[in-house]
Amino acid sequence: MKKLPQKADGSLQVRVRRIHRRDLNRTWEFLKLVFRDVNRETVEYQRPFSKRRFLEIYDQEGIEQLLFEVDDPGAIVGYAECAFDTSGDDNWVNPRYFDKRGMRPLFVDELAVHPGFQGRGVGAFMLDQLQHLARVRGCTHLVLEVAENNEVALSWYRKRNFFKLDAAIFLAQKVTAEPELLPPRRLPGPRPEDGRKRPAGKAARPPKKGARPSSKPAPAPTTRAHRKSGAQAVTPPVPTPREAKAAADSSGPPQRKAQARSRSAG
Repeated sequence: MKKLPQKADGSLQVRVRRIHRRDLNRTWEFLKLVFRDVNRETVEYQRPFSKRRFLEIYDQEGIEQLLFEVDDPGAIVGYAECAFDTSGDDNWVNPRYFDKRGMRPLFVDELAVHPGFQGRGVGAFMLDQLQHLARVRGCTHLVLEVAENNEVALSWYRKRNFFKLDAAIFLAQKVTAEPELLPPRRLPGPRPEDGRKRPAGKAARPPKKGARPSSKPAPAPTTRAHRKSGAQAVTPPVPTPREAKAAADSSGPPQRKAQARSRSAG
């Protein structure tokens, strides 16, 4: 945190002036510093809502923006923002509430003190300035909004005779939550169907123990010509052992037959 100037005896001289356009950017940075911790713990953001909205306020009529600074080089230690009516885009109050009670309020939209100067009398000087504005403008009350869990600010205001006007409280109810997406689900493997191939990796059923292998020859494959003509393939007859031997001798290699003739000639 930047160390702000002060007298040798530790005292400070605070002066107040109206904000200028050249002050907007550094005032915005000051407000972010002040409300940083408060906004982390509240349901709704405490003012300021956004920098765009803060810059727009400067051009609106009927709104006072005051800077509180210490001696050179003019470091900001406080900022106050107030309005004398409920007009404007950022209206947050019901004017009839005050009309029925004969109240002419000065609405305090901001009252921010530098964290390093809280407890030094800066806030009290700012409140005196706002009360002075209210008196010279014919107002009867200062009205402001503060978060209910901002205990430090609530204690400070109550010590200065602020009282609660309304009972606006955020309520919540816990609901048993269920996930929108279902958890993963394991699905069974594919089932074989009649007349179709078994799934990959599934072996054929082994033959029963003691069963004789079939001696029937495998059927001859049906050729494409047979399929086109509608003919049926005929299984050739099985030769006897003697016929098979004779066929083998007659179809032997020519070299063996020549050797047999030469032996018989000798």
